[in-house]
Amino acid sequence: MEKLNDMIDSFLIEPDAETQYELADVLTQYGYTEEAIKVLAHLQFLFPDESQLKIDQAQLFLEMDKEDEALNLLTSVEKSSEVYPQALLTLADYYQMIGLYEVAEQKIDEAIAIMPKESLLLYAKGEILFETGRYLEAARVLENLLPLQDSIQGVDLPLKLAEIYSAGAAYEEAIPYYAEALKKEVSPDVLFHAAYASFQVQHYDTAVNQLENLLEIDPDYFSGYMLLAETYAMLEKNAEAFKAITNGIARDEFEKEYYLFAGKISLKMGKVKEAESFLQEAIALDPEYMDAIFILSSLFSKEEKDEELIELYETLKNEHFEWSSMYPFLADAFNRLEIYEKAYEFYKLAYTELKDDAQFLGKYVYFLLEEGKREEALEVIGLLQELEPENSTWFEMT
Repeated sequence: MEKLNDMIDSFLIEPDAETQYELADVLTQYGYTEEAIKVLAHLQFLFPDESQLKIDQAQLFLEMDKEDEALNLLTSVEKSSEVYPQALLTLADYYQMIGLYEVAEQKIDEAIAIMPKESLLLYAKGEILFETGRYLEAARVLENLLPLQDSIQGVDLPLKLAEIYSAGAAYEEAIPYYAEALKKEVSPDVLFHAAYASFQVQHYDTAVNQLENLLEIDPDYFSGYMLLAETYAMLEKNAEAFKAITNGIARDEFEKEYYLFAGKISLKMGKVKEAESFLQEAIALDPEYMDAIFILSSLFSKEEKDEELIELYETLKNEHFEWSSMYPFLADAFNRLEIYEKAYEFYKLAYTELKDDAQFLGKYVYFLLEEGKREEALEVIGLLQELEPENSTWFEMT
């Protein structure tokens, strides 16, 4: 670094100012920020009224997190300067970066008032509208730019518009822009988001084609397997959905959501054993995976696999996880196994949270009557009378 600084010092003595300015640019590109500032400060000394040099230095100071130095330079740019809009845009970038979006937008609006047709300023306006969640306004600004140019600063405007509309859940409006972007370049990310937009508006066949294309290009694009499986399921093509999700599991065996979906689709296909296996795999990956636990508990209860249900509960309890949604299933299981004391324990636990569930209360009241717990049964019957006033059974019981 000492040798580099010596070279810069000697360089600042001999070449012309234009060459020195080019040196600052080269130093910036290679990450020698402080050295670039040194060159620009030298040029600023020679040309104190050159506002572009102030902006260049300010941008580098911002990269170094020296906000005070940057702001001093930017606010010193005269309004009469032709680069004043650029100073405003740099200020807007800074305020946007620190979350002062309203101030940033004011700076951009001030710059647009000076140069109303400047594409870069209009794009900046669209970006800040997008970042603050004003998607429709952002889209209108960028759509006005599109007839003039289809990209700006390396950003593809149709793709940007697609992203903005998707972010605002306006998927129908996003689809044509995704299609336009795909004409220029077929990339996995664009294919996935285009397919997601198609899925949202129920264009399932289009989504399938895009996702199949995506996974052919990039078999390790893991999100594609889930969306493809979900799309096939919406088309009632359960075998294809099952194949898609198991292909995903083969690629990523640690994704719990794959196993959950595989369990669900297996149930739809009547493959109960396979469903159990997939759901158990999901829970093994995450012992607190409530969706998988609930479905497996419900399945065990429906199949009256009471020992398996109790074993699942004990396993989860050993993992220091206990979930009240399992209590009704456990109560029924112990009741069927004629372990009435445990059944009563879990019915009582479930009762505290299910006082508005008529189906559960109906089972509970008959259990209480069988066990001779008449006073408790009367309390539950009272709740049932409120929940189902048209059901004469509950009134006849009293």
